[in-house]
Amino acid sequence: MNNVIKRPYRRLADFMKVYQFMIDNYSVDWKNGAPATFFEYAQMLFWTDNSQSHRNAIWEDKGEIVGFCFYESQIGKAFFNLKEGYEKLIPEMIEHAEQRLSNDGGSLELSLFMSQKNVIEVAKNMGYEKTNEWKYGIYDFSKGPLNYQLPEGFFFEEPGKQDMKKKIEAFWRGFDHDTEPEGGVERGYNLMSAPYATPELDVVIKNSRGEYVCCAGMWMVPENNLAYLEPLATVPEYRKMGLASAALSELYRRTVALGATHMTGGGNGFYFAISFEPLVKWSSWKKI
Repeated sequence: MNNVIKRPYRRLADFMKVYQFMIDNYSVDWKNGAPATFFEYAQMLFWTDNSQSHRNAIWEDKGEIVGFCFYESQIGKAFFNLKEGYEKLIPEMIEHAEQRLSNDGGSLELSLFMSQKNVIEVAKNMGYEKTNEWKYGIYDFSKGPLNYQLPEGFFFEEPGKQDMKKKIEAFWRGFDHDTEPEGGVERGYNLMSAPYATPELDVVIKNSRGEYVCCAGMWMVPENNLAYLEPLATVPEYRKMGLASAALSELYRRTVALGATHMTGGGNGFYFAISFEPLVKWSSWKKI
């Protein structure tokens, strides 16, 4: 490890390099860390505090990124992506998180995937204990197609005709907000401006009056054959009607044609009820 150099992350200069590093080291079970779209999506959210991104750190071996320690949207939670063969860097990476990614109150949570066994072992030896664990559903396309039909009276909006204002309002209401959407319509256009965004794959379901009632965002990563779902929401009065299942089935059809082999979901029991599997397990670790 004599050639490995640690340096601060430079948001405008390093994003593409970090994205490629995450693609190159992707694993279906996330054993080497989060997928590239996880990081990209977080950078584009209107509530993410990018003013602290210089506190993220990169480890390079002769110019090649081999490790990345970062927060998702706010200081206080740390994630770790690491190339196989560089496990000796883990203690230094955790020490960096402690020194630079703790919040103003000094609190730090390590966000680890249970498949990151080497990171977990080092964290335990450094005094960390698991405080929470949950399953994260992923659909394996080898199981066959998702084929939930759109209920009568509902329709898919054509991708090229999706109304951004109606889309943002549906997402906002779908996450149980009853106010005007924070960030307004521009938050949607901002997401679309992400370097590798694929909004043409988004699914929108409307009712007979043209109201948007269920929306699903899709970030396709062809290099990893990954269909990354973010976000998915149904307007409250239209839940339990099969709309979300139909939306995911449409996403399956659109992405399998592009070479996808897996689609991410989430931790909600809904995903497991429609055959998503807990291929990834999240966990939180703190010093007690």
